[in-house]
Amino acid sequence: MSYGLSNFIKKILPKRLFYRALLIVAVPIIGLQLIISIVFFDSLWIKTNKGMTRALVGEIKTFMNAYENEEYDKEFLIILFREHLDFNVKYEPTEILPKEDMERWFSPIDRTLRRELKSQLANYWFDTTSYKNLIDLRVKYQEGYFQFLIPKERVTSSSARIFALWITLPALLLISIAIIFLKNQTRPIINLAKASEKFGRGENVEDFRPSGALEIRQAGYEFEKMRKRIMRHLNQRSEMLSGISHDLRTPLTRMKLQLAFIKDKEITEKLSNDITEMEKMLNEYLQFSSLRSNEKTETFDISELIKNTVEKYEKKEILTDLTERVYLNGRKNLIQRCLNNLIDNSIKYSNNILISLKKSANSVTITIDDDGPGIEEHERKNVFKPFYKISKSRSDSKSSVGLGLSIASDIIRSHGGNIELENSPKNGLRAKIFLPF
Repeated sequence: MSYGLSNFIKKILPKRLFYRALLIVAVPIIGLQLIISIVFFDSLWIKTNKGMTRALVGEIKTFMNAYENEEYDKEFLIILFREHLDFNVKYEPTEILPKEDMERWFSPIDRTLRRELKSQLANYWFDTTSYKNLIDLRVKYQEGYFQFLIPKERVTSSSARIFALWITLPALLLISIAIIFLKNQTRPIINLAKASEKFGRGENVEDFRPSGALEIRQAGYEFEKMRKRIMRHLNQRSEMLSGISHDLRTPLTRMKLQLAFIKDKEITEKLSNDITEMEKMLNEYLQFSSLRSNEKTETFDISELIKNTVEKYEKKEILTDLTERVYLNGRKNLIQRCLNNLIDNSIKYSNNILISLKKSANSVTITIDDDGPGIEEHERKNVFKPFYKISKSRSDSKSSVGLGLSIASDIIRSHGGNIELENSPKNGLRAKIFLPF
């Protein structure tokens, strides 16, 4: 049961740090205000109102008893109560009490007045809403009734409004100050998260500066050290690969020149094909290793990019189903290369291809369906490994070195997305790309 309660509390609690910290500050303040308010209303305001209402009802009974016992000048008695007790009294000898109930069940004034009148008088009727500052109270007397117009201040204390004002304004002020301080404390964490996300996507992080509390600042400095170490490692690897490229191209060029002096054409052709394959493998490997280049991120129309990529193939077998104007923030040339690699694979093994684009709340999905032989399920993860080939009979060793899908996967993952292979409705292979906004 405690586990279920814990999960329920986790679901209703806010997920963001700012709102959780705000709850830590606001809940005690609001709880304290509620406790003080309840104690005040119970011990002071309600009891004070009860005493004032009881005194008022006693004065009304005193007036009615005096009026009944007065034989000569009853009007003088009415004037006396009006001047000294602020009663506006009127006697209606032939009228009957209204039957319409004007009491408000949620009003403390109405509840207290009803409770005291019920215990002291038999027949009565009152209305606290028709007049802004007066209570219309009517009490049965003989064949008619007395109408008392009584100021509301006689039954309620104005200190309640002042107390409510003074207890609410400081609470709002404290919560507002807490919001300002919490925003300043959570902003460095948000900036660190954004910088980490950008760096994870392979983008340059130049405008990040550690700030905030000591612990957050220390985490920012450690992130900067880690980022610089990784960037230094990547630069060293790129420089090393550039050197290897230069060193390997020189002996391959000499081998091509030496082939020209060999008279056996059969041997020359075989060696030439091997050298060409080595050059292609070298070029693709260098491209694969240098994907996380310094290409800048830009906002572009992904549907327009797919459309232009398909038009370059000039094949009627490639159909598209695109959503218009879907803008994505990323590295345009790398996305185009990923699409080229996937389309090239589909063209190599199938006759008909359908490329579709769908947009959701926070991501876009690109689907490439073909009617080729497909890939068996246990091989779908392996084909994303560099230089992996399913079988010699399936792959064209002269035109492929097994890096196309590896490069495509690396590009998509560097943009924070994912690529999956599934069975296609066309009985072939479906490549599904997920890219976040």
